[in-house]
Amino acid sequence: MDAIILQILNGLDKGSAYALIALGLTLIFGTLGVVNFAHGALFMIGAFCAVAMQRLIGLSYEEIDPTRTDFLGNPLAVKVPYVEGWFGPELGAFLIDWSVPLSILLAIPVMLVVGFAMERGLIKHFYKRPHADQILVTFGLAIVLQEIVRYFFGANPIQTPAPSLFSGSFDFGAMVGFGANSIIYPYWRMVYFLFAAVIITGMFLFLRFTTFGMVVRAGMADRETVGLLGINIDRRFTIMFGLAAVVAGIAGVMYTPILSPNYHMGMDFLVLSFVVVVVGGMGSLPGAVAAGFLLGILQSFASMNEIKALIPGIDQVIIYLVAILILLTRPRGLFGRQGVMEN
Repeated sequence: MDAIILQILNGLDKGSAYALIALGLTLIFGTLGVVNFAHGALFMIGAFCAVAMQRLIGLSYEEIDPTRTDFLGNPLAVKVPYVEGWFGPELGAFLIDWSVPLSILLAIPVMLVVGFAMERGLIKHFYKRPHADQILVTFGLAIVLQEIVRYFFGANPIQTPAPSLFSGSFDFGAMVGFGANSIIYPYWRMVYFLFAAVIITGMFLFLRFTTFGMVVRAGMADRETVGLLGINIDRRFTIMFGLAAVVAGIAGVMYTPILSPNYHMGMDFLVLSFVVVVVGGMGSLPGAVAAGFLLGILQSFASMNEIKALIPGIDQVIIYLVAILILLTRPRGLFGRQGVMEN
């Protein structure tokens, strides 16, 4: 029972990443009708926003420390972070320690700019083109973006630690009454799941209860009629593209302590997230979220040593096998709508 609960928890943090990326993919497809293969690159750019913030906050200058000397008795020059010099040692150390959550403040404007630039500069020219053309051009854009990141940050993964308050693990088993030391789980993975739940809930509430969101949902259902009412639906869809980019970016920021950022991480998540979108149903926001968590949990169970001993390599293909089974029995996906992607 303990092993089952642990795998469910592991699946939830994987599913959270899948669901957040798939949510943005579905928003873009549902509003603009674009199959955006560059969306994984937005996740990757968000992760490197955390790397950039870590390096920015960690910038330092040299200062002579009279309390420290070398073997000849000469005072040593020590590196002091600028934030400690500006704000004091305590606040400076706090800012350095919490660089990952603080990176969200950098990621939001960066992702808005990148999202708007992608939509206005390239993707808007492919709205009425076949989906194959959209896939090719956005896939090429994703490759360009990841090569730019590799040029500036290198090809090796870059460690981005979580705040020290959440760097360890906690006894989840004792908390839920399963006995001490039965289920030990990392703090940050639970933080990521809660973060994803807040973002997903916020997006659904925004689309359901705000005037902007209701107009967007109406436009997703009948774009022409909303346009005839005098509403600039294209502008609202462009804003939704920017919001989808922000969701992918901050998902990447918060995932960096779990998976060290590297230039190809966006492509790794993109393929899985597209499978999630197809399984959930193209254009279905609830389907994207439900399928993300479902496939994350299934992948976690498939990675158990006992399962891999019975079926070697099952952890690498389980998501695709489930996708095949669902699409054979329900071609539109779990929550797919009639007519979507059928032309």
